[in-house]
Amino acid sequence: MSTNTGRVAIVTGGSRGIGREAAQRLASEGFPVVVNYAGNEAEAAKAVTTITEAGGRAIAFRADVSDPEAVAALFDAAEEEYGGVDVVVHAAGVMSDPTPIADTDFDLLDRVHRVNIRGTFAVDQQAARRVRDGGAIINFSTSVLGLSLPGYGVYAATKGAVEAITLILARELRGRDITVNAIAPGPTATDLFLTGKDEETIARMAAQPPLARLGRPTDIAEAVSFLAGPARWVNGQTIRVNGGIA
Repeated sequence: MSTNTGRVAIVTGGSRGIGREAAQRLASEGFPVVVNYAGNEAEAAKAVTTITEAGGRAIAFRADVSDPEAVAALFDAAEEEYGGVDVVVHAAGVMSDPTPIADTDFDLLDRVHRVNIRGTFAVDQQAARRVRDGGAIINFSTSVLGLSLPGYGVYAATKGAVEAITLILARELRGRDITVNAIAPGPTATDLFLTGKDEETIARMAAQPPLARLGRPTDIAEAVSFLAGPARWVNGQTIRVNGGIA
């Protein structure tokens, strides 16, 4: 366990997948963590239990990231429980089934836009106002954006916006010693990625990177740990954590 007890982290989407692994990694390094979740209270509780049983500190807090008032309440909870916020890992997001742009339903577009773009604005806005000097803001993009895969127009478009927000916010926070970066995972073995894919598709995608496997949530958590802690000279960047596929 690290001796870091002064820096506090919020992890959105922290109840499952990459967000949960990131929360557990930061907690193992001594961060008190607020595990945000949208609706799965049971999984959020499990994440908190895993952290506390390992000797860490964590609470769960429900908030829809696309609701600015709910996001403000999330930050309030972190400040009330732990005294402030130093690191924000915005891992919450949704992904749509691959659909050609010509066939895209606009209700789907609006739903993904609301969570991935509006949610990033809401979380980053509170982070910009409330993260203490010397902190870090970590957003999530996707390597799908760089690959320009057919069928992923909706998802890639929202993550392109995330990358733009990331660089602009980094520049807007000049003088406060706060870094703002994004992580763009490649195919990673989470429920979000695996659901709806057959074994052939999964095997084909696992073979794409030179390392010849799917990413693991722990791989992504390594990058989160780096950006949350020692990476003070990395700012305004998108790091493609994908095993080398692009």
